Amino acid sequence: QVQLVESGGGLVQAGGSLRLSCAASGSIFRINAMGWYRQAPGKQRELVAVITSGGSTNYADSVKGRFTISRDNAKNTVYLQMNSLKPEDTAVYYCNVDHQQWNHRTGYWGQGTQVTVSS
Repeated sequence: QVQLVESGGGLVQAGGSLRLSCAASGSIFRINAMGWYRQAPGKQRELVAVITSGGSTNYADSVKGRFTISRDNAKNTVYLQMNSLKPEDTAVYYCNVDHQQWNHRTGYWGQGTQVTVSS
């Protein structure tokens, strides 16, 4: 089992910044992609950003140029630096990791952290 612990959410004014962290622990063999998703009230969960084990990244169009995803493989931790925040970024943010043990792959989710951007 792999556990994910997120931190860094909170309340910020529009134009401000937040940095989210997600640390994986437990019986870790190999972590492939790590990503951040978000879910606003009444909406479906959507991909925000993803980073592969090799460092390649992909972003939702709505956050390109404002958010930066990074990871520290030694710490099994993924980060999301969020700048120029907008009220529409308000959501619960979840981290997700693609864990691999031999040929078996499992996706794990964090518990979520609330990000609220006031106008």
